[in-house]
Amino acid sequence: MVKYDVIIIGAGASGIMAAITASERGRRVGVLDLGPTPLAKVAASGGGRCNFTNTAAAYNLYFGENPNFVRGALSRFGPTDMIQWAATHNIRTTQKTPGQYFCADGADNIVRALLHDAAAATIISNTRVTGVSHDGKNFITTTNRGEYQSESVIVASGGQSFPTMNVSDIGHKIAQTFGHKIVPIRPALCGIKTDVFPDTLAGISMPVQITGGRAKFVDDMLITHFGIGGPAVYRATVRDIDNGITINIMPNGDVATILRNARQTHGRKSPAGVLATWMPTRVAKWVAPSDINVADIRDEHIRQIANRVHNIFIPRDKIHLFSMASAEVVRGGIDTSQISSKTMESKLQSGLYFTGEVIDIAGDLGGFNLQWAWSSGYVAGQYA
Repeated sequence: MVKYDVIIIGAGASGIMAAITASERGRRVGVLDLGPTPLAKVAASGGGRCNFTNTAAAYNLYFGENPNFVRGALSRFGPTDMIQWAATHNIRTTQKTPGQYFCADGADNIVRALLHDAAAATIISNTRVTGVSHDGKNFITTTNRGEYQSESVIVASGGQSFPTMNVSDIGHKIAQTFGHKIVPIRPALCGIKTDVFPDTLAGISMPVQITGGRAKFVDDMLITHFGIGGPAVYRATVRDIDNGITINIMPNGDVATILRNARQTHGRKSPAGVLATWMPTRVAKWVAPSDINVADIRDEHIRQIANRVHNIFIPRDKIHLFSMASAEVVRGGIDTSQISSKTMESKLQSGLYFTGEVIDIAGDLGGFNLQWAWSSGYVAGQYA
């Protein structure tokens, strides 16, 4: 039986960060990874440019039953720490929008730097973990390569999104072995299948405002042959959408006011023609008539058009999330009430730690999930 001080299950972002931090403390670390190469998701993230952090990272941009759980880890190792780490490794960065950091020369640079820092740890690839037990003194991790003994175990196996990246549900199974509750999982940061918009509008991208529960934000939405996608929709799916969502396809203007004013200034234009200056022509023709003059349109009809533009409601039972295969993250996971937010250690079994997406925490689109991985992995590595 191979022995280590710390066994880490998963060589993703949080697992490798935990390995770096634990190794720096002099711990003998073994990292068991299901896939052939570590940090596969990191290498593929951000379209290969790795959106590795966002300076806006704060509890209000994370979701789960208790988003406050992230506060401790983010305060210990936050976005500025990750930016500084990148700088010390001569990783050139670029910002797509203020505070949203990417690797200017590609994700491979951050992968190489992480593996360089984790060189003291032993990474064992193509290793399927089948279970973890505790004999009263040490943990025994059982795999297809045999058994590993350790004083501590860090479960950093991730969620179940992107199955092509060699993910599994082993993290949740291990947690349940030790009595942890699992918040049911679902896809998040993904597209929505819906027939609200016709196929004739497929391919159109436009800024929209989406409201769901207490959330309200403006971002780009893409209409597809199957439904809707794009950043706005992705951001909606990571939030609480049990009461449905409302889409305003013209957040930068008031349709009723525009059409009423146009009756005086552009009376011979059609309502669709008037709105085409505010939205794509195909969308304008979908929401408003193009066969009458705006001067002849009545107030009641104007109100109907305005409602069709500003209040497109999709009830929860009509929101069909795309599968785990296309989701960037999952909502749900190990219940945070049974994990210490200060150390990432289980409250039910000493020496057992959880990090990253395996926990019931999911971040907004734009580098927040990787930052959670770095932060939670760093904290677990400090204590394991």
